[in-house]
Amino acid sequence: MATVEKLIAPVFQAQGETSRNKVTIVGVGQVGMACAVSILLRELPDEMALVDVLEDKLKGEMMDLLHGSLFLKTPKIVANKDYSITANSRVVVVTAGARQQEGESRLNLVQRNVNIFKFIIPQIVKFSPNCTIIVVSNPVDILTYVTWKISGFPKNRVIGSGCNLDSARFRYLMAEKLGLHPSSCHGWVLGEHGDSSVPVWSGVNVAGVGLQQLNPDIGTAQDKENWKDVHKMVVESAYEVIKLKGYTNWAIGLSVAELTESIVKNLKRIHPVSTMVKGLYGIPNEVFLSLPCVLSAEGLTAVINQTLKEEEVAQLRKSAETLWAIQKELKDL
Repeated sequence: MATVEKLIAPVFQAQGETSRNKVTIVGVGQVGMACAVSILLRELPDEMALVDVLEDKLKGEMMDLLHGSLFLKTPKIVANKDYSITANSRVVVVTAGARQQEGESRLNLVQRNVNIFKFIIPQIVKFSPNCTIIVVSNPVDILTYVTWKISGFPKNRVIGSGCNLDSARFRYLMAEKLGLHPSSCHGWVLGEHGDSSVPVWSGVNVAGVGLQQLNPDIGTAQDKENWKDVHKMVVESAYEVIKLKGYTNWAIGLSVAELTESIVKNLKRIHPVSTMVKGLYGIPNEVFLSLPCVLSAEGLTAVINQTLKEEEVAQLRKSAETLWAIQKELKDL
């Protein structure tokens, strides 16, 4: 174009541009787009690819983001239903799948989503064989196991968003009760992302002061301050939000952006995410549950051995049994 030639004097001609921190989002529903926007606003990718089966929706979301290019630091945003567009991704976030309905448990969703994953995962592997996959679709722990099985990836490169959000909800509710900021309230929710999750009351602290030392009954039925209700609200919060607005998206989007940042920036931060736990805490089966894990450029590189009370370990095993009961019934894996 003559105007370009008159305006710009080239100094160097690049031979095909290669993205170094490409992030792909599979599924451009409410959760997928909340992940996309949260990741873009953290200025993490130099390219973002969006994939979905709904072509009009896909094109519309891409155009809408591109119109905001002036306010972003990601020079390339692409979208297509063809997975070749995802080639050479560093991180692939999978949010596609059947949506959880009001009153439906996460575990009820499972077989519907397994069949969807049998199409998605081989495509991701084909075009980005060295990527790290973050699974967000529910039931996330079982679908992370399904992804690991289908992909053939080593377990460090298949991560479930897991209890990163449950722990964030826990810390927010704890902070509300104490009148502090969530970042200063430390606590972990482990196990299944869902109804059988395990609050680690023995580790809850503020500035290193264990709340269990101040209130030995914390989290039990005997507790006069009803801290048990904090975890009850964590478990019920997704159902409550779904009842009110039809879906959850913003908090999970922010949560996934944090996980993506730890990988892309090689931060070695610890997150409660879903990983393969066979052999840990006496769990005999190949199930994925959330434990405190180190995330870095290589994906999930280590698990922190938390000192748990006997009853917490028992709850964790029960959580594993709940998932295994469903998992062993899965067809065609």
